[in-house]
Amino acid sequence: MEIRCEWSTKSDHEKEYHDKEWGVPLYDDQLLFEFLILEGVQAGLSWSTVLAKRDHYRLVYHNFDPTIVAQYNQQKIEELLQDKGIIRNKLKVNASISNAKAFLKVVEEFGSFNSYIWGFVSGKPITNHWKTKEEVPATTELSDKMAKDLKKRGFKFIGSTICYAFMQATGMVNDHTIDCFRYKEV
Repeated sequence: MEIRCEWSTKSDHEKEYHDKEWGVPLYDDQLLFEFLILEGVQAGLSWSTVLAKRDHYRLVYHNFDPTIVAQYNQQKIEELLQDKGIIRNKLKVNASISNAKAFLKVVEEFGSFNSYIWGFVSGKPITNHWKTKEEVPATTELSDKMAKDLKKRGFKFIGSTICYAFMQATGMVNDHTIDCFRYKEV
């Protein structure tokens, strides 16, 4: 029997996400934007809630194309706030649009969001060596720095905890516990 990170055993969504995506280094701008938005909407909720709504988010957010999301108008915001398939929080919906605009400015400045965000770890994933989930931090000095810089660039709903979760999800840090079968794979 394969051992997994403890958090991933509660649902099939979490298990599949853990086994195939979590901690795998991501360099694609559109996927990085998707995770940035999803980590933001997750604030105060469980990740399993977000995972269950992820496919619908992809549909209504035009597959997380930041160029399209940045152009959402008041009518689209109202549509999103009525859509039971997503998390209908006005602040989070508005943040997703302002974040798309900020994202595009970063792309303009750095050539890609990938170049900018991976610069925080010098382009190379950080491999941690946690034995238990209790050892895994919610924030680090690096996630503090990232959150501060993103906020300075106009991003919303982007505190240090969200940044660290983003870093874990996109493989900037490998936080699989050392007994997890994915630890060595990623």
